Amino acid sequence: MDHWYFFATIALLLLGVQRFLYKVSAERQCNSAWTSFSFMGTVAFLSAVLFFAMDETVQNIWFLLLIALANSVTFFIATMSNMEALKHIPAGIAYPIVRLNAAVVVIFAIFYFEDKLSLYQGLGILLAMGTVVILARDAAGNGKSAGNTRLGFLFIGIAILAGALATISSKFAALYSNKMAFMAVSYTFATLFSFAFRKKAQSAHANPQKGDALLIGFFMGLINLGGFYCYLKALTTGPLSIVTSIMAMHFVIAIILSTLIYKEKLNRWRIIGIFLTVTSVLLLRL
Repeated sequence: MDHWYFFATIALLLLGVQRFLYKVSAERQCNSAWTSFSFMGTVAFLSAVLFFAMDETVQNIWFLLLIALANSVTFFIATMSNMEALKHIPAGIAYPIVRLNAAVVVIFAIFYFEDKLSLYQGLGILLAMGTVVILARDAAGNGKSAGNTRLGFLFIGIAILAGALATISSKFAALYSNKMAFMAVSYTFATLFSFAFRKKAQSAHANPQKGDALLIGFFMGLINLGGFYCYLKALTTGPLSIVTSIMAMHFVIAIILSTLIYKEKLNRWRIIGIFLTVTSVLLLRL
């Protein structure tokens, strides 16, 4: 088995579990701002400790700072733009479109990195995009409706572009920088952004007690540490288009866990989505 495919599959599983912890946080009505702060801070601290413990070096500190800052800023902009878009247009429209930032990355990878895809891998990418749309629309099915305005679609466009840039910056970091150092610096920036905007991200109905939020965020950080590192390892030698397509489906793991633990019902769209995910991952290996 190719090493990049192995790491991509492990990252898919771990980041899917991490995404499920967002569900746990929501069920406990935790303050999402403090959960994110704890999560980001945990990854930043542990990756920094591991970097120094392994006695690794950084060849170009300025490139590291630049690519880490670019990754943090674009991810933060994508997250905030997504939240703002939901204030203006229905979630059932916003979620599926925003998820298609993976398609932008695939197109970029084919033209810039000249990814060579087999017929099966091309079909796997198409199935992956279909899975994203199906499951995102299902997840948005209970969302509140909002006014359909140009401003909402402007935020969606920003979220798509920023999300794609965040993914692409991760590819360059994996190729040209120390992975653990990149994680430490990038997540440090993200921690600062999360803390600075904690009030804006805070829900009015959130549990005022921070204990659960901080604890869940800590475990999210532990899982993300392994998941994101495996993701960067996969990006080092694996085709960006295929690795991105695999990672775009990580939320199917959260759906499976929610079904098993919280007894959420599996409707036909979720069953189709799970089937397409398994099929797509298998095709992307060929």
